[in-house]
Amino acid sequence: MAETRITLDEAVNLTRTGDVWLFRGQSPADRAIRMTTNSPVNHVGMSVVLDDLPPLMWHAEMGRSLPDVWTGTHQRGVQLHDLRDAVVTWARKYGQRAWLRQLEFDHTRESDDALLRTIARLDGTPFPSTARLASRWLRGRLPNLRGPRPDGDLETAYCAEVVAVTYEAMGLLPAGKRASWYDPGRFWSGDDLELSGGTLSQEIAVDVLDAEIPERVS
Repeated sequence: MAETRITLDEAVNLTRTGDVWLFRGQSPADRAIRMTTNSPVNHVGMSVVLDDLPPLMWHAEMGRSLPDVWTGTHQRGVQLHDLRDAVVTWARKYGQRAWLRQLEFDHTRESDDALLRTIARLDGTPFPSTARLASRWLRGRLPNLRGPRPDGDLETAYCAEVVAVTYEAMGLLPAGKRASWYDPGRFWSGDDLELSGGTLSQEIAVDVLDAEIPERVS
């Protein structure tokens, strides 16, 4: 079956809160993350589309190319970015392919409030080192080892943990699993992610080649 493809502008117009964005690159760091987490993709983020705000991307990354919308500063770790600028940066600067998975979910005032509380709590949390990431990924799969729970405070946060913690707060994921159980591949359609509310579509490839590059700092 042919892959469904849309332009970035079409994706930005379509996206709603909770939609998942997946990225796969070929740099040594990208391959290391996929090998470390046994995942087909190396990055995941989610859309935040509220009221009259432009679509935003909620994720965690090591770079500080774009200003964080929540704080107004350039920072590493957990960040809230202009969604279009974030996708262009990941595609053009970091050499990533991008996919969108759309969420079917009955949003409520409570779920949106839970989303905003999670952003306020986690924004600016540092990104873990590769070694610590590997250790936490292992801990998330061994029930006899202790680790941070999805609803607990994280001293550091990896991209998939950020999406998982936010999904749980919004009532989209069941409670009980450690945040570190989630990696980007859990949000790929090949993995049977058991949502407690809503459903995710198949991946839609997003073409970013002709998109304008946003201004940024190194």
